[in-house]
Amino acid sequence: MAKLMENLLVKAIFALFFISAATAVGDSPFIIAHKKASLTRLKSGAERVSVSIDIYNQGFSTVYDVSLVDHSWPQDAFDVVSGNISQSWEKLDAGGVISHSFELEAKRQGMFYGAPAVITFRIPTKAAPQEAYSTSVLPLDILAEVPPEKKLDWRLLAKYGSQISVISIVALFIYLMVTPSKSSGVKASKKKR
Repeated sequence: MAKLMENLLVKAIFALFFISAATAVGDSPFIIAHKKASLTRLKSGAERVSVSIDIYNQGFSTVYDVSLVDHSWPQDAFDVVSGNISQSWEKLDAGGVISHSFELEAKRQGMFYGAPAVITFRIPTKAAPQEAYSTSVLPLDILAEVPPEKKLDWRLLAKYGSQISVISIVALFIYLMVTPSKSSGVKASKKKR
């Protein structure tokens, strides 16, 4: 009986904990920002970096005066080709998503490690602006010497393809002839009885 009461008491404490945690978080916003960057090599030899930042409001209330600033791209290494590295929005509703993208052109070669972008926003219940940070980008190897890819030589396939298929069919036929089938094994065991 005492074991049953202890088990019931532990379950009640867990239920009370989960209910209080859910109500404590219930009315606040929760901002998540994901920053992605991809490299594109142009025919002229230059390289462009396409940056995309997605901002998610996973909370239960709207945030206002949302602004994004990404100063992780130094001006001596990158030129802004299209878009801006900063953007502002009036509000972001609960469950909403905002996307921002811009494109840069690299000026010099080397590895680049980007810092997170900073998102500031205002909550109606708090006077001070709140801050959130995006994920940082993976290291980018800008203007790197890329070795040419080894591609399948179609000439070899065209030249020897028919011979390879004939050898494969013959090998499969020999394998099927040599491997005993299950039905002949069952017949042999019945004959021994």
